[in-house]
Amino acid sequence: MSQYLLRRLLESVPTFLGITIVSFIIIHLVPGNVAQVFLGPKATPFLIAQVNHELGLDKPLPVQYVIWLWQLLHGNLGNSYFQNESVWQLILTNVPRTLAIVGISVVIADAVAIVMGVYQAYRRNSVLDHVLTSIAYFFYSMPGFWLSIVMIVVFSVDLNLFPSGGISNPLIANPGLGSWVAHITLPVFTLVLWNVAGWSRYMRAATTEALIQDYVRTARAKGLGEFVVLVRHALRNSLLPMITLFGFSLPALFSGALVVEVVFNYPGLGLLFYNAAIQRDYPVVLGGVVVIGTLTVLGNLLADVLYGVADPRIQYR
Repeated sequence: MSQYLLRRLLESVPTFLGITIVSFIIIHLVPGNVAQVFLGPKATPFLIAQVNHELGLDKPLPVQYVIWLWQLLHGNLGNSYFQNESVWQLILTNVPRTLAIVGISVVIADAVAIVMGVYQAYRRNSVLDHVLTSIAYFFYSMPGFWLSIVMIVVFSVDLNLFPSGGISNPLIANPGLGSWVAHITLPVFTLVLWNVAGWSRYMRAATTEALIQDYVRTARAKGLGEFVVLVRHALRNSLLPMITLFGFSLPALFSGALVVEVVFNYPGLGLLFYNAAIQRDYPVVLGGVVVIGTLTVLGNLLADVLYGVADPRIQYR
């Protein structure tokens, strides 16, 4: 297993470099000037040229990339142009908040999607199956930003049940755990609805396929109860596609968190990278590329490891 994981990591290096090269080029080709944003609309060409020189933005693009890559290999992502902090410090400050809402939403969404998908597969073509399918497609087709706005209008403005944004009440000196839970409820609920819809459809299809296999018929022929057949036989094999989906969904989960964090003004990685993109804060944006690229590699490796856990027949060499 260790040799397999090491080989996969080495194979991921060219992919990771390709991601950084393409992202570096696209980021620097976007219209706008860092110095212009930093100095304001009344900045003179002399001041703009001076700031670009101090930041190294007047060098050719390949030279800028080599310098940035060399710093990255030494564990340095640079400093933010606008916040006067290192990119690593900004990421480490904000990543726990994003991991909190993403982690909680993944656990809830996975549990709901598995139960929902298994039930729909077992009771396929029933009235409730069609109802749940319609609900799933409804939320699956809804854009994340629109769903977030609907959550705010319904649960914050109309019903006044939860705060509309932020992470705590600024008027309270020590908000405590209850205030934090209240503030993350709507972002988490939005991510859950957004992910359950698609994941439950995959789970339904995988369980439907498993229920017609010979080993399920054999288990039923032995007189095992339906619950045992579903949980011990059909469910375990149905989880394999879900494991693959989870591995590939890690970057998408953080992309969804970006949308949710911007709408709810939740101070996490998503809001950090969004503000950096608006301000042309290249080091922070490239730090986001590194984070998402790393998550993509780790997500694929995690899916491979979980495959072996779920199915002992799978062995890696």
